[in-house]
Amino acid sequence: MVNGTAIILTGGWLPENHAKTAHGLLRKSERFSIKGVVDPVYAGKSTGEILKNDFFDVPVYKSIDETLQKLREKPQFCIIGVAVHGGKLPDSFRREIEIALQNNLSVVSGLHTYLSEDPHFKKLAAWNDCQLIDVRKPRPVCDLRFWTGEIYSVPAPRIAMLGMDCVIGKRTTARILMEMLRSNGIKTELIYTGQTGWMQGLKYGFIFDATVNDFIGGEIERAVLECYRAEKPDLILIEGQSSLRNPSGPCGSEFILSGDCKGVILQHAPGRIFFDGMEKLKYRIPDVEDELKLIEHYGARPIAITLNEQGMDEVGLEKYRLRLEKSTRLPVLRPLKNQLSGLLPAIHTFIENRK
Repeated sequence: MVNGTAIILTGGWLPENHAKTAHGLLRKSERFSIKGVVDPVYAGKSTGEILKNDFFDVPVYKSIDETLQKLREKPQFCIIGVAVHGGKLPDSFRREIEIALQNNLSVVSGLHTYLSEDPHFKKLAAWNDCQLIDVRKPRPVCDLRFWTGEIYSVPAPRIAMLGMDCVIGKRTTARILMEMLRSNGIKTELIYTGQTGWMQGLKYGFIFDATVNDFIGGEIERAVLECYRAEKPDLILIEGQSSLRNPSGPCGSEFILSGDCKGVILQHAPGRIFFDGMEKLKYRIPDVEDELKLIEHYGARPIAITLNEQGMDEVGLEKYRLRLEKSTRLPVLRPLKNQLSGLLPAIHTFIENRK
């Protein structure tokens, strides 16, 4: 079982979207207890000062050497807390990974660069009796499930948490929603589909972009079946990835079709005009209303829209929220302002209509 105390490497990106893995772990993790962040750009501050909005407040250090000198107890794990385009390990991280291994810290990575296949890192890990844990490393095909349709036997209704783009807060909103529903007596589980969900300690799921495409539908089905058999929840949420029309990696229809999700909550960032990383191409994010129609064409019902607040001021965001609520006739909510309880009536109705 992989769990214990940990520090996170962010390499100068702590407040940026690239550090979304760190952000997730600093919000919530049942798997790791985070003791500090290593980021030379923001050293001397705390994560609470830099990130605000409901993050664990831990110190930020310049290097692993400094971290180990100042922490009372040596952590067990060092986590690479960034997810860059293409999932390649930035060269600037290599030296800190070496130091972590030399100090008997196991290293956890959610990148597509596999540390466990790097001869230098393998040798250091063996010498220092620690692990190289590649969360995004594909599982053998013989261990994967092909979709069978057995998912139609699961009575618990499913809602897919989709987004208008990648790096937009789908997982964060899904976790906040799960916790709100649980606190209101609705037994809810969340299926993770990315590396951060696994690192946070969610029990059921798989790593979407580390899975051979033929088995994506089957792995969604497996996760839902395992979840229902073990937990018998009233409701299952499924974390989405990317977006339906992001050209660098379109995704979302799999959760509606293979996961038999009849409901969708759509996360939107009104302050973002172009798809993340495609600003130079001026590749525009579609209109929300058009995306809602596409979701309906796939056979799912939009339940609500949730907002990522990045790039918007308070007055502008609230005006936008009210305008979108009027034009779509859907609840439009701000998860980071604790507004998700406003979804309770719609969720209750969704569950009742699925019985």
